[in-house]
Amino acid sequence: MNSPNKIFDSLLVLQYQTGNKKALAILVKRWHTKFCKQAYWYTQDIEASKDIAQDSWGKICIRIHQLNEPNNFGSWALTIVTRLALDWLRVQKKEFDHLKQYKNDQSILVFNEKTDDSESIKVEMAEAIGKLPKKQRIVLHLFYVEDYSVKEIGGILQISVGTVKSRLFTAREKLKSILKNRNHGK
Repeated sequence: MNSPNKIFDSLLVLQYQTGNKKALAILVKRWHTKFCKQAYWYTQDIEASKDIAQDSWGKICIRIHQLNEPNNFGSWALTIVTRLALDWLRVQKKEFDHLKQYKNDQSILVFNEKTDDSESIKVEMAEAIGKLPKKQRIVLHLFYVEDYSVKEIGGILQISVGTVKSRLFTAREKLKSILKNRNHGK
């Protein structure tokens, strides 16, 4: 059974299809808020939902003459609103993805610039480590590069944990001294 609202909308559609422009104004008054709410449900953006509702009316005006079942105006029109809202979401996602990619690209550029600076630091550090005695270099390498614990290093080198700690401490102090003297020389 058709509701009175559906019948009234159907009559307005038929009148508009036969040339009565005032019928469209009444349809707009009856449906525009529903279109905005429908679009907002998808977009969660008030301004975008108003734009989508407006664009929907443009499409409806163009296609309403092709609507063979005027009783289906509501569902037909809301389908148009929904499709436009989904299109808007796709565009927003693309823009978001582009912005995200741009941000990642910028981060990579900044990282590369920092990496260039860090390359010189790495070279300085490698030269400073090269000046340490072999026993201290081995302990530093096992601790910082290979990520072994002090206990594991003691087992690998067959020395006490205290000796490992002592060599790490001495190596760090010598590195500080070497790098400090090098920076003062610049």
